Order: sequence, then C-alpha cells, then structure tokens
Amino acid sequence: MKYSGQTRLLVAVDCIIFGFDGECYKLLLIQRGMAPEKKKWSLMGGFVQPDEHLDEAANRILKKLTGLEQVYMEQMYTFSQPDRDPVERTIAVTYVALIDINKYQQQISEEFHAKWFPLNETPQLIFDHNEIVSKAKSWLRYKAALHPILFELLPNKFTLPQLLALYEDLYETSFDKRNFSRKVLSTGLLIKQKEKEKESSKKGAFYYKLHKKKYKDGFQTFLNFVAKPENIL
Repeated sequence: MKYSGQTRLLVAVDCIIFGFDGECYKLLLIQRGMAPEKKKWSLMGGFVQPDEHLDEAANRILKKLTGLEQVYMEQMYTFSQPDRDPVERTIAVTYVALIDINKYQQQISEEFHAKWFPLNETPQLIFDHNEIVSKAKSWLRYKAALHPILFELLPNKFTLPQLLALYEDLYETSFDKRNFSRKVLSTGLLIKQKEKEKESSKKGAFYYKLHKKKYKDGFQTFLNFVAKPENIL
C-alpha cells in the first residue's frame, strides 16, 4: 500500500567532519564521484536506503567515501530548499563530527581523494555545501559555548596554549591567557601531568589530560566568557 497522489522525495545524508591539527581547523572533503558536478569538491554525502536509520546511513556513507569508521557524529540540521539539487528534489540531513586528525589519519581512503582543507580556505563546493559548512561552523560555536566538545579535537595530552588556540581560532578572537587558564582549570576537567612540552618555549608548558568521567557527565556554559549561545547563531 502507498499513499496516492504524493510526489517522490529523496532523502540524503551529508557529513561535515571538522579536524584540528594543532594550528588551525580543517574540513574533510572529497571529490564527487558522479554527475552532476563530478570530481568537484564536496562534503561526504549519499542517499538513505529504505531499510536504514539515518544514523546508520551516515556511518555507512562516511566509511564508504573516506574510510573513516567509529566516528561519533551528531545530527545538526535539515536542508530542504526545493532547488538545492538540480537533478531531483532531495532533502539533506546533516551530521557533524569533531576528530583529532592525527588519530584518524591512517583510516583516510584515497578512493575519492579525501583531503583536509584549512577551514578558512574552503574551496567552492557543489550545490549548497558551502552554506552547509557555514551553518556547521555556527553550530559548532554554539555547542562549544555550552559543552567542552572541542576536546574531541585534541590529542590525549595537550597544553593550555593548545587549548587556547582551539577556542581563539573557532571564535576568531583573542582571549586573555591568564583568565582563560583560570576559568578552564576551575572546571575540574583537566588533570595536570608532570611532563612539559618544551618545543614551543624554553620555559615549557605543562601537559594536561581530560578528566573523562567529568567530561562525560557534561557541563553547561563551560566557558562563560564565550558569547551567550543565543548570540552566536
């Protein structure tokens, strides 16, 4: 049995994968494998199958196009402009992931020429994918003001200057270093290590690790010097 008089719509999933290499944010892109816009730079996308949950489709598509698997992704937004795909009416459900580039680099597949681009040097993408990336960056700013999700981008042990760079690059602003350190340490999320990172300066900076239990419990308004969430989007 089918509903009579209804027009067919396709549902797709597009994955936005953000990474951080210690200096700047990067975006993972592929070269599209089919017409139209074949070989143009694109987010990782594909159609949802009749027997799939959206989350299953997102994981399948990401693995097929990039080789990445076991990556936690969160559903962000649905794009439904009638003319967003020139071939057929397609609704796109988007998913966002934050990963440590070094941790997952070995998984990256060459089949679709998956490549990391600095976020501020994103090339022209197919369809409405540049708009999707812009929305994802605003979404990331909003989420980072509520919860310490940016730790997903850091290695197992990191320094406070590295963490500071992570937030300054995302919000495109400068924070007071002492105030930043004081507020971050006051959350109780960080465990100080004995060793120092000494490549960046003679004095060196202590390494820290994330207190995983406290992180999983979640913290609202993690860094309250970040703009109020409602003013970010």
